[in-house]
Amino acid sequence: MIDELDGRLIELLTTEPRVGVLEASRRLGVARGTIQARLDRMHARGVITGYGPDIDPAALDFAVTAFVTLELRQVGGHDPVALRLAAIAEVIEAYTITGPGDMLCRVVARSNADLQRVIDAIVDVEGVVRTSTVIALDRPLPPRMLPLIKAAASEPPPAGADPASAVARDVSGLHGPE
Repeated sequence: MIDELDGRLIELLTTEPRVGVLEASRRLGVARGTIQARLDRMHARGVITGYGPDIDPAALDFAVTAFVTLELRQVGGHDPVALRLAAIAEVIEAYTITGPGDMLCRVVARSNADLQRVIDAIVDVEGVVRTSTVIALDRPLPPRMLPLIKAAASEPPPAGADPASAVARDVSGLHGPE
């Protein structure tokens, strides 16, 4: 779990990613060593997973975003398919899921015609049986972590909750927009 100071530190880093440790310590009113120790601890626990820039695929001329649900052969599992999907640059995320499909991928393309090429490449992946695709028209709520951080910093875990699973829940959404 994270506490209130961790939450304030993550909020500061989210809103101003270029702020240094010394400036963060000044703004939060704690010692520089405290900030560094908090950052090191959250990084080691997987709460903070990176400090890279947020990239907008549309700015790179990949204006089409789609979600592709994959049905997989039941022999071989998800991991080999995920490894093969990683070779397709336009597949920017993949999740194993419940429901009618086995895996959900967020993909980008330069156009609808290019999306067809990306889908064809996905269908050609060994282990993929079929796909179903939906095209995103708009993103009215971009990826956001601050509400989750504030909730994690202010709410105690449910009674009987495993602290490791709480950390896993906290970590799952801290990647930010890609």
